[in-house]
Amino acid sequence: MLLSKFSDFSLECGTDEAGRGCLAGPVTAAAVILKPDFKSDLLNDSKQVSEKNRNILRKKIEEEALCFKVVHIMMDKIDELNILHASIFGMHEAIKGLSSTPEFIAVDGNKFKPFYLNKSKNQVIPHECVVKGDAKYLNIAAASILAKTHRDEFMAKIHEEFPHYNWKSNKGYPTREHRNAIREFGSSAYHRKSFKLLPEQLKMKF
Repeated sequence: MLLSKFSDFSLECGTDEAGRGCLAGPVTAAAVILKPDFKSDLLNDSKQVSEKNRNILRKKIEEEALCFKVVHIMMDKIDELNILHASIFGMHEAIKGLSSTPEFIAVDGNKFKPFYLNKSKNQVIPHECVVKGDAKYLNIAAASILAKTHRDEFMAKIHEEFPHYNWKSNKGYPTREHRNAIREFGSSAYHRKSFKLLPEQLKMKF
């Protein structure tokens, strides 16, 4: 049974991202503030929930949450910042987009940067990083579901543009099929240039 939130603050947002380990497509971040009476027996870490149930949960979360925001951080920004900083940047952008300002931020994972309400006055929203938080707290799990479903939807759309990579199925992750397609067709505008797209990129020629 997941706990509703980490802190005693009334307005706590959960935040998470999807797509960090992918070779192509954005990293997608979400932030969610749930109402105190939000309940769901289905809600869990998005990786533990079937695609059908993820889509059911997405509809429920978007209809019943106090507020939510989802953002895509595109490949050029990932290449500019690196994937860790792009993921944190995405979570910050999602939090900024919430219609209610959170009093506390519960973050999935072990890395985050302070979120300032007013940097000149050193006003910061307190946060806590929770390893595997998407399997412990409803608000982080909800953010996980939104990030995953919105990113999957994006990858299905760009699959139509480049069907030979089969992003509809592999979602841009480094599967054998995806890497074989990169060998055959080269990279696309949606591939992350800073990522090692093929294992042989590590090999040095003498």
